[in-house]
Amino acid sequence: MSKIILVPVILIAMGFVVVSLVRGIAAFLQSTKLDLESDKTSGPTAMQLRQNDMMFARIKYQALAVIVVVVLLAASR
Repeated sequence: MSKIILVPVILIAMGFVVVSLVRGIAAFLQSTKLDLESDKTSGPTAMQLRQNDMMFARIKYQALAVIVVVVLLAASR
């Protein structure tokens, strides 16, 4: 019964990891263009802040996937 619930949760978490990774890479590519044109003393740009947000989101979803895998392994024993 737990496999029926936990396997889709793992797949959804993995999907969120991929989406946040792609969005973070896109923000990184845009921030490098902005970095070349902006003043260094003005602090982080909006794209750099978005890149940090996407990295944090990716870490959260990866942690969720790892926790679900651990629960699934514990339930299967």
